[in-house]
Amino acid sequence: MLATLDLVLLTVAFTTAHLLRFPWEVPPVHTAPGWTEFLVAPCIVVLWMTMLSVFRTRHPRIVGVGGDEYRRLLTASLLTGAAVAIVAYAVRLDLARGYVAIAFPVGLVLLALGRKAVRTVLAGQRARGRRLQDVLLVGDLDDVRYVGRRIVVTPAAGYRVGGVVTDCPAPDGLVDLDGVRLPVLGGLDRVLDLAASTGVAAVVVAGAVRGGHERLRRLGWELEERGVELVVSSPLADIAAGRVHERPVDGLPLMHVELPDYRRRAGKRVLDVVAATLGLVLLAPVFAVVAAAIRLDDGGPVLFRQARVGRGGQEFPILKFRTMCVDAESRVADLAQYNQGAGPLFKMQADPRVTRVGAFLRRTSLDELPQLWNVLTGTMSLVGPRPALPREVAVYRDFADRRLLVTPGITGLWQVSGRSDLDWAEGVRLDLHYVENWSFLHDVVILARTIPSVLRSRGAY
Repeated sequence: MLATLDLVLLTVAFTTAHLLRFPWEVPPVHTAPGWTEFLVAPCIVVLWMTMLSVFRTRHPRIVGVGGDEYRRLLTASLLTGAAVAIVAYAVRLDLARGYVAIAFPVGLVLLALGRKAVRTVLAGQRARGRRLQDVLLVGDLDDVRYVGRRIVVTPAAGYRVGGVVTDCPAPDGLVDLDGVRLPVLGGLDRVLDLAASTGVAAVVVAGAVRGGHERLRRLGWELEERGVELVVSSPLADIAAGRVHERPVDGLPLMHVELPDYRRRAGKRVLDVVAATLGLVLLAPVFAVVAAAIRLDDGGPVLFRQARVGRGGQEFPILKFRTMCVDAESRVADLAQYNQGAGPLFKMQADPRVTRVGAFLRRTSLDELPQLWNVLTGTMSLVGPRPALPREVAVYRDFADRRLLVTPGITGLWQVSGRSDLDWAEGVRLDLHYVENWSFLHDVVILARTIPSVLRSRGAY
């Protein structure tokens, strides 16, 4: 099905290129411009389809997960273009440059959009429990719980845990994976028999196993004889692939992890200043309308100032449009019994302190707009960890204070992944992932994800 989709999209791309470059030559005749391109186009499409197959862009383990699918798609497309250029030069084939300049970019864009559409459909099916590979989780209980919970909350990866194999005792013989309780089927000595009897597609090794590397190598051979794949979880959790480089030593793949860079980034700061300046100027009418609505609602102040902790532990006043009643802070103690948040954050989905205008501002994220001033003055960035409250910082433990190594942002991984629907610990984990793996491209992706996140209003309360 995916190959058919690729063929249709490439046909559309080359047809579009011909119609745009030779609009009056349809259908072309052998004496008219475009005749050479009309004959060569099917050959290029066949070559492109072949390159997509050679680079295994349609392999089940590649489709729908991660960025490797798009990297392979780009590589196959660029090599196709290079091959066409070399052949055309070698045989003196006169292809219209405008035709080529349209066909290849359009073809690449259509292929990428097609894969994105397939990924969306596939993710929806997997979220409903379809097109999943059953796997056995093998390892110590702590490793099994960590890896298993990541698999359970990410069905788009294509795995479904069918059972746990461990030598560690589990309460009631069950392991809780983010609300999903799975049975312990046996110990490590029975993993081969259990893989065969349960009919799983793969065995996922979470962490180290008894017997070390030699046991793991033999396990891979034995599973191969039974047609079962071996999947090994890397201990390098929440580290981006760009920071990890393989350095083989006598057949042993050593993983070299680059040190993260926490210095101020000039390009990031330039983007912040330009975007904040444009935002404050262009959105001035919106600021005026929102300010008038807040004043007319209850007559209170327009802006809400609150102390937050920024880069290096320095406190700064964050600016927001006021969305709660004037005495909101003094009423926290009265509502403590209704707190739905975990950790030091107070969260309440139907908070009675939120005003009518405030509810709309929160739902649309318009209350965050004054933070553009914080971005312009340098206390915040467009993208970064969520600006922490002083009471949060006071209870930081287990390296959570590493969030303070970079400037907090208006948006970030926490905001585009669910906002208030996430618990405090998950928010800290996402912020630490951002801090450790920052890149300019990552910021651009988060900014792009912010728009649909705001439109969906998920977790905005």
